[in-house]
Amino acid sequence: MRIPESRLALPLAALFVVCFVAPLFVLLALSLQAGTEAQGFSLGRVSIAHYRDFFADGFNDRILAQTLLLGIKVTAVCLLFGFPVAWIAARARAGWQSTLTLLIVLPILTSVVVRTFAWIVILGRHGIVNQLLQWLGLTSDPVNLLFTETGVIIVLAQVQMPLMVLPIMTVLSKLDPNLLDASQALGAGPWRTLRRVVVPLAAPGILAGCILTYAASVTAFVTQTLIGGARLVYMPLRIYQEAMGANNWPYAAAISIIFMVAVLAVIAIAGKVGNLTRSRVHA
Repeated sequence: MRIPESRLALPLAALFVVCFVAPLFVLLALSLQAGTEAQGFSLGRVSIAHYRDFFADGFNDRILAQTLLLGIKVTAVCLLFGFPVAWIAARARAGWQSTLTLLIVLPILTSVVVRTFAWIVILGRHGIVNQLLQWLGLTSDPVNLLFTETGVIIVLAQVQMPLMVLPIMTVLSKLDPNLLDASQALGAGPWRTLRRVVVPLAAPGILAGCILTYAASVTAFVTQTLIGGARLVYMPLRIYQEAMGANNWPYAAAISIIFMVAVLAVIAIAGKVGNLTRSRVHA
């Protein structure tokens, strides 16, 4: 007896509802409660006071904008350095491709806490980076990299780099080499072939990598907190302060909902721009 495909998806759908949809509704209900303590939810006590308080405070607006902008910067850095790595890995021989893939995936296999503490040592005033800069004569005094946005971007780019490289490498590995040969035969140079042939065909992988990298970067609580310190406050730390520090769970839930909607809006815009770009290229 053949089981319908729709029924085969029921266990996965049930898991999705229990582990994602239901907690999301609980979070939304919690954010609509008045006061600072989590209480039973009823339609008669729905309040949007926490949302109003968030947008009434300019400090929160700046934190939200800085967090969204941080994700854009990290994504741009990952794309700039990740695309060449993906191209080299996709064009390498089978043996070298396996080795390069292992090196790309290796950061994911390491605990994010361990990697972040390692970067604290590397970026410290007496770390490897400052010693190298002084040895090269580029600076006479140690450069402050810890507790700065530059340090946060560097560490997040290294941590999230596999999320950018792997989707692009998957698309590039399926690219027909004859297309490159045909482009060169028609008189296009390497850079024009890259711009007019390779990049448009790799657009789905680039879009997927950008979305994954952006979503992971803006929500990276551990890396943002340890590298940025108390001087740089981003949305994940802001939520933690309200939930654990002030014990104001309804307000923290409201901030979480606002943050989630903002991130989804940026991802939706990126997807729309990517689809428009691809349609123009194919046209």
